[in-house]
Amino acid sequence: MENSSLWDKWVEEALSKLEALKVLRSLRPIYLSPNDRHRRVRNPGHIGEDYEVFDEMQHWDRNAVQISISDSTFQRWLHDVPSSGDENEIVCGDGLANDKTTTFARQFKRLLLFSGNDYLGLSSHPTIAKAAARAAQEHGMGPRGSALICGYTNYHRLLESCLADLKKKEDCLLCPTGFAANMAVIVAVGNIASLLAGDEKSFKDEKIAIFSDALNHASIIDGIRIAERTKMVEVFVYKHCDMSHLKTLLSCCTMRKKVVVTDSLFSMDGDFAPMVELVKLRRKYGFLLVLDDAHGTFVCGKNGGGVAEQFNCERDVDICVGTLSKAAGCQGGFIACSKSWKKFIQSRGRSFIFSTAIPIPIAAAAHAAVIVSNKETWRRRAIWNHVQYFHALTGIPITSPIISLIVGNEEKALQASRHLLKSGFHATAIRPPTVPANSCRLRITLTAVHTQDDIKKLTIALSSCVNFQDIVSHNSNVYAKL
Repeated sequence: MENSSLWDKWVEEALSKLEALKVLRSLRPIYLSPNDRHRRVRNPGHIGEDYEVFDEMQHWDRNAVQISISDSTFQRWLHDVPSSGDENEIVCGDGLANDKTTTFARQFKRLLLFSGNDYLGLSSHPTIAKAAARAAQEHGMGPRGSALICGYTNYHRLLESCLADLKKKEDCLLCPTGFAANMAVIVAVGNIASLLAGDEKSFKDEKIAIFSDALNHASIIDGIRIAERTKMVEVFVYKHCDMSHLKTLLSCCTMRKKVVVTDSLFSMDGDFAPMVELVKLRRKYGFLLVLDDAHGTFVCGKNGGGVAEQFNCERDVDICVGTLSKAAGCQGGFIACSKSWKKFIQSRGRSFIFSTAIPIPIAAAAHAAVIVSNKETWRRRAIWNHVQYFHALTGIPITSPIISLIVGNEEKALQASRHLLKSGFHATAIRPPTVPANSCRLRITLTAVHTQDDIKKLTIALSSCVNFQDIVSHNSNVYAKL
């Protein structure tokens, strides 16, 4: 039997067990009909007048990167004074971004944002805002409940279908956040072993081996911790992107059920998982490949399908987790997978089962974001042009819009961040426990709505606090703490 077929067989067996136990859960969408004369787009391949798109940057796009903070926030940040956000004076975009009064000029500081994850700049797109506003006007927030009770509607289903098409998967399951999506997948995978285990002898045979990259996201790590509690999961952490180490662990593992889970584009280092090598290992060892494509979705690939599309291996990824809170500029998470896996995760993924579904306006906005992202291809081109431009200015070998400038200890990172703040740039110092000790860094992100002038000014400011010659690709061999 083919490697992928074994996992298909196991998940079908687990579904049969759930059905026999009468705990197989179903999604039953509530239909909300439009209250106005506008026609909703049913097929994202045919864009109607409801979804206006543009072929170049517009003035509102800059709202995604131009922000202001109060002077009190500015001073606290400069002196690294802890804050609970009680200043309550953060303002964005045109709301207070003009010098109409001298009061504003005294009390607020303008900053250029180089630390967010709104890679395409879609958070300020009027077409997406209109989709959210219209849905809110027609339906309010929609039914408030978990998706399995009453929170799942035709708006959610339409978004799931679009995302499944984008990821070249049979189906898709929406989750309230990307964190919840990763947790749901890992916990559900761990449940397969306990469902299939019968007597004490088979108990050992059904155990699952999960192989996790050392720098995987916290949501994956927390999901693994919960899965381990079943006593049916063993975890093996391989050195970051080290395929030799992973191969050694796989070859020494006698368990039949193997899962490899990895970020696709690592959020703190900006490097890609070695997809070509992972696919080769998958074909040899028959593991289930789970990809967290939070930072690659809508950014990578010709159609924005993500890292797997960019490396032409979409069919080799079994389960793809994504988020709608980064490049889509909205909120929520999703799991693109087969119909069988969707049924299983919605029946066993606790972070999905026990969370309220995303509100109708968010689902409508995210659906519009998928369409705008697909049509406004200039945004993806702009990101990658900016990556090349930053490299040309600094000589730093970067491969993605996430730029990790490792400066060493905590004080050096804070000094660099304060210098950028004084220079008018929002770029925070990343410190432990987010990253290991002595690998503190500035995390810079490039977006489609930055300009070359923005990037040039940033690199000038950076050159005063960072030695570009000392910045090298950071290959960490540390283990994540599970």
